[in-house]
Amino acid sequence: MNKSALTQPILRDNPIMVQVLGLCSALAVTQSLLPALIMSISVITVLGFSSFVISLLRQVMPHSIRLILEMTIIASMVIIVDEVIKTVAPEVSRMLSVFVGLIITNCIVLGRAESYALHNPPAQSVLDALGNGLGYALILCTVAAVRELLAQGTVLQYPVLVTTAKGGGYHANEFMLLPASAFFIIGVLVWIIRAVARRNMTGAGESRDG
Repeated sequence: MNKSALTQPILRDNPIMVQVLGLCSALAVTQSLLPALIMSISVITVLGFSSFVISLLRQVMPHSIRLILEMTIIASMVIIVDEVIKTVAPEVSRMLSVFVGLIITNCIVLGRAESYALHNPPAQSVLDALGNGLGYALILCTVAAVRELLAQGTVLQYPVLVTTAKGGGYHANEFMLLPASAFFIIGVLVWIIRAVARRNMTGAGESRDG
């Protein structure tokens, strides 16, 4: 079993940072960490189960209608996840609004089904789905944590920085309340990840030369 299918999408081939997929939700649900966590779990769940089912059916699925079948499988999983969230965490469901339902339009989900699950066995497809889901979750939750901390002084609503509005000394950064701030944070993360990757490549080249 190729474990790189699980590990590579987390940083080296991250779906948001490298493949530039799933940006809409990175802008829409990252104002605070809790909805970002729920959204991440939802995407991982939909990715994992849909990739597993599509991989199981890959050899009997008619090629001419494969996209319709894939979208039906993905949509069914999205509906189940959405209903579970509404039942278990109705307040978070209201915060996420339509965005859980829009997982069906997330390019990561259909992209992994088409490019990977349709051509690989179920266990390998699940690993790939988990890797891409974790890579997505890592960026989504990082952006959300930074935005919530700088905008509200909290992480998961737990006070970390006491704002001036509550008698403290921290001036809340209102820019972090805007979706555009997510672009800024993602840009910084891209720069950091690529700088680290470039340094690792340089170090590997020097060790081979030495």
